[in-house]
Amino acid sequence: MWFGGLAGGGAGGAKAIFLRFFSRKCAPNLRKINPKVPPQEAASIAEGLYHVIKQHGPLTTPNTWNHVKEAGISGLNSKTHMKIMLKWMRGRKMLKQSCSQVGSSKKFFLSTLPEAPQTDQSLKAAMELDLQTDKSSRKKKKRAL
Repeated sequence: MWFGGLAGGGAGGAKAIFLRFFSRKCAPNLRKINPKVPPQEAASIAEGLYHVIKQHGPLTTPNTWNHVKEAGISGLNSKTHMKIMLKWMRGRKMLKQSCSQVGSSKKFFLSTLPEAPQTDQSLKAAMELDLQTDKSSRKKKKRAL
């Protein structure tokens, strides 16, 4: 093996696993990103950014900034603030980022996640049905006792 262990030995295999495990970087916790605006304003900015990206397809960050300036989304102070908001949206699973190798460089594209076939109304109805089922099962349990 490349680190001086025995070739095919049991101790060398454990060493290799240990080395691989600790050489990896931890994934950044995107949920802890601070959008630097109140939650209501962050939600409205995120909605505007989401519609821009959904309407124009997968976009790079500079292209997103150009479309956002044209759309006139209020609340965004700068391109840096937009990048923070995009990172915050990725942490909330609103957007996904994909990478494309172009020659010796990479391009990162932002796109929306595929939407679930359920609408908001059907989702609320399903939640109410689950709550009613839970309540009725609790009543049956109380009666059995």
